[in-house]
Amino acid sequence: MRPRIRIAGETDIGEMHRIRLAVRENRLAAPSMVQPDDYRRLLAGNGRGWVAEAEGRIVGFAVADAARGNVWALFVAPEFEGRGAGRMLHDAMMGWFFASGADSIWLSTDPGTRAEAFYRAAGWRPAGEYHGEARYEMSRQDWLAGGRGGESG
Repeated sequence: MRPRIRIAGETDIGEMHRIRLAVRENRLAAPSMVQPDDYRRLLAGNGRGWVAEAEGRIVGFAVADAARGNVWALFVAPEFEGRGAGRMLHDAMMGWFFASGADSIWLSTDPGTRAEAFYRAAGWRPAGEYHGEARYEMSRQDWLAGGRGGESG
């Protein structure tokens, strides 16, 4: 079953946080590092979130931080990895960033992970490190050159 992507709302935060704490890679050093209020601030402020739904439940989510021009989160429940939800969330988020006027965005992820390979495959360029993580950037031109300029989620 192909996941359905929709814009996240405050009522989705509990499920988003559950998924964040369940991932196998890029785990939080301490679960208290990210709290539901962190999601709430972004969703109500300069950010936007999306959820992927399949089999009647949320199976992944993404959150964009427009103020910082970065991907704050993109996670898929372990049992739904490899089914397309991550790429669909990614593409909805990137389309929104660039439709909103961003010229370049960035993210960081643990080096040597499947997430790092995912971002490289999606066209992200290495840009050094950020607090011990691998930093990546994507420009509007990179996005458009990849033929993905039509999504805006």
